[in-house]
Amino acid sequence: MTTQFAYTHNIIDCLDTGVFVVDKHFTVQLWNKFMEVHSNFTESKIIGKNFFECFSELPKKWFERKIHSVFMLNHESYTSWEQRPYLLQFSHGRSVTGQLDFMYQNCNFAPICDQNNEVQYVCVTIKDMTDIAISTMQLKEACAELERVSSIDGLTHLYNRSHWEKAFTNEVERIERYGGEVSLIIFDMDYFKKINDQNGHLFGDQVLREVAQRCKEVLRSADVIGRYGGEEFVIFLPETNVQEAALVAEKLRKKIAEFPVSYEGVTLPVSISAGFTASNTDNHDFEKLLHQADIALYQAKQAGRNQCIGYTD
Repeated sequence: MTTQFAYTHNIIDCLDTGVFVVDKHFTVQLWNKFMEVHSNFTESKIIGKNFFECFSELPKKWFERKIHSVFMLNHESYTSWEQRPYLLQFSHGRSVTGQLDFMYQNCNFAPICDQNNEVQYVCVTIKDMTDIAISTMQLKEACAELERVSSIDGLTHLYNRSHWEKAFTNEVERIERYGGEVSLIIFDMDYFKKINDQNGHLFGDQVLREVAQRCKEVLRSADVIGRYGGEEFVIFLPETNVQEAALVAEKLRKKIAEFPVSYEGVTLPVSISAGFTASNTDNHDFEKLLHQADIALYQAKQAGRNQCIGYTD
């Protein structure tokens, strides 16, 4: 430790904060007990050494900019763990850390001036923010999970009605602004009430779960499917015209009817009826598209079920 900072030695060693000082050449002038404990360097081994030579993993260019700005502007600077998780790769010592490999740190860079107010050194303080970082990340994960759960139908694990409607509305607004197409498919199970009445609601629930899974196997990752209520499902297909929607609807119909559903020793064939429509230059209305697909679905049921019909004016 240089004589300039000898009088501060006892004070800074009592702090639960890392404190070190460098000059304009990045030579270490002061190194407190916190820094000794968390680094591989004792005070006697690092004083007078170049900081970068001691810490090769340091973000050198970023650190140089920080220090140089303090010398030039004679003004302190600050960075939080949310901007840059850590300056130095210190162990945090926590047993439950999630994805935190190192201590998360808030860093402050303050000028130390001579009698003429000229900056001679920069004092860097490192505050351990690991506990706060862990709590913040856990809270964000919990909120994200809560949001996900609130948007998912508990039985089928598809999007629920409120989330699906919001997503579809956003997609329609997007194509209104930027152009493009979106297609919409509505389908429901044929004779689902009869399935429930004769085999019980648990069997009906299994049918809905199976149908949801078969739909996921057919649809693209960009397609958005939701349970609209009861045995009714809705799908919107971004950047898809009505001819392509017809192919997807028919593929879904065949996939769902391909195998019967079995539950607790009972096996029954299942099928769907589907209606579909697509946006065009005169039709970018959320409610209108839903109404058109619903009309087409009604026509498919009237025509004998187990088929797909597109909306026509």
